[in-house]
Amino acid sequence: MTEEAFDAFYAASFSKVVSQIYAMCGNLAEAQDCTQEAFVRAWDKRRQLDESEAPEAWVRTVAYRLAVSRWRRTRRGFRQADRALEDREGEQPSPTRVALQRALAQLPEEQRRVIVLHHLCDMGVNDIAAEIGAPAGTVKARLSRGRAALAKILGDPEGTRLG
Repeated sequence: MTEEAFDAFYAASFSKVVSQIYAMCGNLAEAQDCTQEAFVRAWDKRRQLDESEAPEAWVRTVAYRLAVSRWRRTRRGFRQADRALEDREGEQPSPTRVALQRALAQLPEEQRRVIVLHHLCDMGVNDIAAEIGAPAGTVKARLSRGRAALAKILGDPEGTRLG
């Protein structure tokens, strides 16, 4: 990938990947940091990245893994003080988004990940399976269980809000 092609890829993909990682991890600052780091790593590998082989999926996977690593470090007690005092000025999420974030946070990690990839990233079952390294049947089962759990949490027993 040329420098110009990478610049266009970055401009077209950055905000989308940030929102996807934010939906997975629930922290906007972490999502932005992890996505930026993933793009830095992609820049170093830009000559190997092929536009026909879904470089956005590669960046999203790297960003997700970075977010998981950071979460594990935080869980071990290495949380930085400035993260606790994070300023969220100007950020006004809607009540629906807050409810969805809380509901997603209650799902097991595997279900949450496939729900986000399918519904927010518009990925098909086979694409999700390839990205996370699981069989398509497993992805379908996680989607089904995740949707059912979200419907129950959100008070929609028929699942009509989830599509």
